[in-house]
Parts: sequence; structure tokens; C-alpha cells
Amino acid sequence: KICLIVCTLVLNHYQHHISFKFQISPERIISMIAYRLLTNDDSSEFCHRVTEALSLGWELYGDTQYAYDEKRGVMRCAQAVIKKSSEIYSNKLKLSNL
Repeated sequence: KICLIVCTLVLNHYQHHISFKFQISPERIISMIAYRLLTNDDSSEFCHRVTEALSLGWELYGDTQYAYDEKRGVMRCAQAVIKKSSEIYSNKLKLSNL
């Protein structure tokens, strides 16, 4: 599917209809950039979660963050990832399914 867009140019309060059309492939239309924060204990499971997200088209966003969970006695990791999507945002959207 190709989207055709027709534009009307307004100059000095006069409308000029110019017949310029351009095509945009729907794959190139970005409706939103999704954001997820992956967290887990500092383990191979955390690395696998990040690797899986990258293999599904998510991109790293910022540096990995570490914090010590004193109550549990473990290091915790967090990595933000983003993904461009043509989906329309809704708070009911399950981001991990993009």
C-alpha cells in the first residue's frame, strides 16, 4: 500500500493549489516510538532479555544502569530500549508485542 499526500501551499494569504504529490511507503510512517525498561537481577537472564529485545528490532537507549538491592543482597540491572512503530499509541497496547 502506498499513501498519497496532496498539499496546498499558502503564500501571502492566497491559496495556491500546486499539483505536487509524493508517495510514502506505510512502513516508513512512524506513529510512535515505544519505550521499555528491562530490569532483572545481574544474571544471564537479564542479558538474554536484552538480547531478545534487540533481535526483535528494539534499540538500546542510554547506558545500562546498576543498583544494589540491599534487602535481597543482589545487584539489579536496568536497560532502556526503544522501537519505532507504525502502531497508534494506546495505553492498552502491550509494548512487548511490538
